[in-house]
Amino acid sequence: MSDTTAPLPATMRGVYLPGNSTAEVRKLPVPVPGPGQVLLRVGAAGICGSDIGYIYREHKSHRGVDGPAYRGVVAGHEPSGTVVSTGPGVRRYRTGDRVVVYHIAGCGLCDNCARGYQISCADPSRAAYGWQRDGGAADYLLADEHTLVPLPDELSYVDGALIACGFGTAYEGIRRIGVNGDDDLLVVGLGPVGLAAAMTGRGRGARRVIGVEVSPERRAWADGLDVFDATVAPEEAADTVAALTGGRGASTAIDCSGTRPGRSTAIGHIAEWGRISLVGEGGTLETEVSDALLHKQVTLYASWVTSVPVMAELARNLVRWGVRPERIVSDRFGLAGAAEAFGLAAGAARGKVVLEPGLDAER
Repeated sequence: MSDTTAPLPATMRGVYLPGNSTAEVRKLPVPVPGPGQVLLRVGAAGICGSDIGYIYREHKSHRGVDGPAYRGVVAGHEPSGTVVSTGPGVRRYRTGDRVVVYHIAGCGLCDNCARGYQISCADPSRAAYGWQRDGGAADYLLADEHTLVPLPDELSYVDGALIACGFGTAYEGIRRIGVNGDDDLLVVGLGPVGLAAAMTGRGRGARRVIGVEVSPERRAWADGLDVFDATVAPEEAADTVAALTGGRGASTAIDCSGTRPGRSTAIGHIAEWGRISLVGEGGTLETEVSDALLHKQVTLYASWVTSVPVMAELARNLVRWGVRPERIVSDRFGLAGAAEAFGLAAGAARGKVVLEPGLDAER
């Protein structure tokens, strides 16, 4: 039995990505929640780099998927919103609740799902919002209750959209290497995930945060966040890290670039007994082993997205730290501006690009 607080429209808008570097806004029916499902009014949906690389430019396979990973659904795997209707069997959430959507619905039965790491579910039923099932680049989204995380009142819908993927991914990587008040943190790659890593690392108490980024525009944007002790180009990293750490190197590092040179930078400037987190997708890892890793007693962690419980922990910690993810957003668009938004995210965006359906005059 569904419950609503106001009549819902019969149709809504959704953004589709044909795979030719365009975005199309189409009309489609507003879905009705089934057992264990809720209908959300979308407050915000972020545009992720994986959307650009695997869907927007062309439909490509991903993580061993046979054929294109994108199944022609409504795009967007970084949504947050408000529950407006619930299906039979929904137990935790009610109309009016504000939530973040964990962007993969797993089988719910395997060990990974039991731990909340639905990202690693290998069952054929696994479906990611915006890839194999309708996502959040729309006015409304049909979501499974077990993929929802409460969005604290102190955080905005844009904050929630960023938690849904980029901040969750960064926080998991920062958490794995145990960043704390004894650590200097080196962040390589200052796109949205790198900025999130710096902010969550600072939230966990990192005493110094050093950023390395090729793009001068991104370095300038990062400087405006007042999170970094220094942001430098790769060729300046050696002198800067040495100066700020007394020649020891950074005790912790996270590579968010997903590139071979970026990973080499993280390894090259890590201290003895240092911990390195790899969260950037793609590329290769090539390194000399003995001097760079073994003799320095370095630990490498590979981290893919995060879990439902850790995402909920992150939302609570952001409130406690007074950290607002939306600070990294450089551009906001309504759904009517989806084509421009995706084009910007695929090109010269300084920070994060988000869609907010409420920005449009027409709902």
